[in-house]
Amino acid sequence: MHMAIQTKKAAAAPAKEQSHWTFFSNHAHVLLCIDMSDDKVLRDVAVEVGITERAVQKIVADLEAAGIITRFKEGRRNRYKINRRVKLRHAIESHRTVGDLLDFVHKD
Repeated sequence: MHMAIQTKKAAAAPAKEQSHWTFFSNHAHVLLCIDMSDDKVLRDVAVEVGITERAVQKIVADLEAAGIITRFKEGRRNRYKINRRVKLRHAIESHRTVGDLLDFVHKD
């Protein structure tokens, strides 16, 4: 009888969810979106990346502080220029640049 109870409990256990991790961070995703369209509205970037607009604003501020992007006004809109020569930050990839990353991902 004890075995039957365990079997029922095991059968009733919810299916294990698949992990939804990705190889790139949200910072990389935001940068890739900006590279595809330098005048994209941050709200659209947020939808594309799957994070909040506020999170995108924080990431853009981080990228600006690191010298990876420069924000400038064109009319009422913000546009972004990417400094492709900035070295990637982690020791494992520091021999590569932001431009190398963008070229790798956008390569056909």
